[in-house]
Amino acid sequence: MKTTHVTGKKSNYRWTIVAMLFMATTVNYLDRQVLSLTWKDFIAPEFHWTDNDYGTITALFSLFYAISLLFAGRLVDWLDTKKGFMWAIGVWSLGAVLHAFCGIASSGILTGNWLVGFESASHHISTVEDISKVINVSVTLFIFARLVLAVGEAGNFPAAIKATAEFFPKKDRAYATSIFNAGATVGALAAPLVIPVLAKYFGWESAFIVIGALGFIWMGWWQFGYHKPEVHPKVNKEELVYITQDNEDAKLEENDGATKNKVSFKQLAKYKQTWAFAFGKFMTDGVWWFYLFWTPAYLSSVYGMESSDPEAQFALFILYGITLLSIIGGWLPTYFVDKKGMNPYAGRMKSMLIFAFFPLLAVVAQPLGHVTYWFPVIIIGIAGAAHQAWSANIFTTVGDMFPKSAIATVTGIGGLAGGLGSTLINKGSGMLFDFSANNDLNFLGFKGIEAGYFIIFTICAFAYLIGWIVMKTLVPRYEPITDLE
Repeated sequence: MKTTHVTGKKSNYRWTIVAMLFMATTVNYLDRQVLSLTWKDFIAPEFHWTDNDYGTITALFSLFYAISLLFAGRLVDWLDTKKGFMWAIGVWSLGAVLHAFCGIASSGILTGNWLVGFESASHHISTVEDISKVINVSVTLFIFARLVLAVGEAGNFPAAIKATAEFFPKKDRAYATSIFNAGATVGALAAPLVIPVLAKYFGWESAFIVIGALGFIWMGWWQFGYHKPEVHPKVNKEELVYITQDNEDAKLEENDGATKNKVSFKQLAKYKQTWAFAFGKFMTDGVWWFYLFWTPAYLSSVYGMESSDPEAQFALFILYGITLLSIIGGWLPTYFVDKKGMNPYAGRMKSMLIFAFFPLLAVVAQPLGHVTYWFPVIIIGIAGAAHQAWSANIFTTVGDMFPKSAIATVTGIGGLAGGLGSTLINKGSGMLFDFSANNDLNFLGFKGIEAGYFIIFTICAFAYLIGWIVMKTLVPRYEPITDLE
């Protein structure tokens, strides 16, 4: 047990933990974005992909991610936070780098030329006359790389939420979560400025290698910087008292370690709190993933803007810059708790209702897009900010309701539900976009690919209100789980 020294002034090492979580989440989203920013303009011409092919890859990634989340949460609970996070980022960084070698592997399978460089691989693939074979082989290889990426990335949020619960009292968790969750926005913000440039001047493969390597660097920081607050040499007595101010009794904390391997999916399924969290994730996670994976393709398909064009890079930078407003999502429930006397759950649900109204703007994104592409760019940015604010709060409802021993597992269950929703919207979008473009679909005055995007934007607009209504119906008031053994 560490020796603490009374200094009279509270240390603030918990914010260093948030900084580490922020950086991990930034890397996490950078790795996700590499494919979305390179496939349309750099990879698809080489492998002859359609929107449906890309939709298949992103949908299966979402499915792999969803299933992995279910088990990643339990693995993090079993390994505990430090080892769990090390495992997660190591695997996903490997998966990110593997994408770069899909061209060489395609060349080897299709032409027998394995010992080639990236450019030579592209040349050999171009000599293959059967385009369908090129598509099938390359898509399969990218799916495998996405599988490895998904298995690792699934550990990020269960571990981050668990670390937040360990280092922050309940009233501050949404704020801390909103800060590290902003790493998703920063990653998405940096991606269009860096990834297309790497792809244009050094080959699309270099983007996967450079971005993937960042995770291995982070692992060193985490290894030496993270310890439990009660044994951390940089957390003094005053800060530890602040962290544990919720006054959970010592017996519960001791039992936390004893029961963490005993909490089963079957036990958790009997609680309506589990279903409320899962449904909220199912309805809304896919919206964010759609914006993340398809916005670069949207600008390319509808407005003819390649991801490497300065105009497109600036538009995406502004879009994701707007989503940084999501940090308000962590501050607002704290305001309701401290200033209005609400319990944390009530404050969170009121905040989430407010955030659920902003995505409704997506209904007019495509109509206003006929005036200028800046309208959909700004609207998607606002909707993205609302999602991230919503996400920070829905994550912390788990810490409000469940004991620490079950947090990562419940987060994994919600992630599975969110991933299933993401799978449906990504695959459905790819099929719809190909159909609408090939058949000149006419829907409410929109034609072709624009009609397809209008339909998906409308679905995204109403997802949050539906999710909130069902969550509030299932858990109308603060009901913490006290009988989970």
